[in-house]
Amino acid sequence: MKLLRHGPRGQARPALLDADGGVRDLSTLLSDITPATLSPAGLAALRALDPMALPLLPQGELQLPWSGMSKFIAIGLNYADHAAEAGMPIPKEPIVFMKTPGCAVGCNHAVVLPQGSRKSDWEVELGVVIGSRARYVAEADALAHVAGYCVVNDLSEREYQLERGGQWDKGKGCDTFGPVGPWLVTADEVGDPQNLALWLDLNGRRYQSGNTRTMIFGVAQIVSYLSRFMTLEPGDLITTGTPPGVGMGVKPTPVFLKPGDRMRLGIDKLGEQLQTVHAWDAALIDA
Repeated sequence: MKLLRHGPRGQARPALLDADGGVRDLSTLLSDITPATLSPAGLAALRALDPMALPLLPQGELQLPWSGMSKFIAIGLNYADHAAEAGMPIPKEPIVFMKTPGCAVGCNHAVVLPQGSRKSDWEVELGVVIGSRARYVAEADALAHVAGYCVVNDLSEREYQLERGGQWDKGKGCDTFGPVGPWLVTADEVGDPQNLALWLDLNGRRYQSGNTRTMIFGVAQIVSYLSRFMTLEPGDLITTGTPPGVGMGVKPTPVFLKPGDRMRLGIDKLGEQLQTVHAWDAALIDA
């Protein structure tokens, strides 16, 4: 299934995508797509529905595919070739940092540069959405706790991240720096998460092209590892690292985002995002 939330911000309806790409309204059955919806029982109930019997909605704005995200966890340097372009050693254990849940926006939302930004950058990544509580989970059991997957753009202000105290979080949680979606694709529809192509274009030029099979730490390893340090709850999002081709790695001169830039990115089976970059404007953040 492909689950989504459809309509203006603050008024989005829960919906699913049918086999023909039509948006089917779930609002007569659900008030929202919540962490409870993502549980095994909640997803089983949705699978029992006939999508074609649900009302068809007109095309409209896409919001975050689910509500109630309590944690937005990120893994750094999880592709060896990206670590090389960043000039950093291959990690022996997953590098973990946090993005603020408040930075998460819909897939096509405006990306607004923070005030004074000089080095904002892009990162296409596979997002993993937790469906059932995970605490000290064995790697062999980890994928059973995953509700589904999504596309994430892990936007990063590199000066804030790397030059202002060495604390990654401050460059990762800026408003609008976490586009998610277009939808959440349930794990049964995705199959093996370690064989998904991912890519990103900036202004029509391909910068990133990779495959999740080249991750240093796979999804099962990451879920198991994180569950040793924190309890993962339904609705939590883990973004799993990016392949090479980010702006700071461009030689001889790095490329960073500027107002008017357009990013298009996607992952096999999970859909595409399209964002336009804007200078600081609080009204666009809240739109």
